[in-house]
Amino acid sequence: MAQAPLNYLGMDSLRSLDRRSLERLGADLDSWDSVDTFACFLSGPCWREKQISAEDVHEWAASNNRWWRRSALVSTVHLNNKARGGSGDPVRTLAVCKLLLNDRDDMVVKAMSWALRELVKHDANAVQEFLELHLDTLTARVVREVSNKLNTGLKNPRR
Repeated sequence: MAQAPLNYLGMDSLRSLDRRSLERLGADLDSWDSVDTFACFLSGPCWREKQISAEDVHEWAASNNRWWRRSALVSTVHLNNKARGGSGDPVRTLAVCKLLLNDRDDMVVKAMSWALRELVKHDANAVQEFLELHLDTLTARVVREVSNKLNTGLKNPRR
């Protein structure tokens, strides 16, 4: 018997989360692992299920706090990761990526690469167009890792 999308964690309480409750839960985000856990298991699923809006995530992307900016990008992973219930969402994913194009914080740059590489699996053409359009703005890491993913299917292919 199929379960509802948000019930796969066995946490019916996930359905009750909104922006305010997510921001309370994320108040102490202070590392890449705390952010990635928060975004992959809480904010990403809530966004996919439209419990929070794109505007909410965009406000996180505009935050002065690096961890909220990373949370915005990592929340897109859930939209695009088939194993996590995602079916591909280039519009929402690329909108967040565009907001953070000029961010040079390493934690945000790495999340940008991850977000785009995850989207490649669903819409390689959209990612390729985004890469070409913003080639002069994106960091070398993002261009290299996403180009590798587009060309070889791997982030870092063996030499």
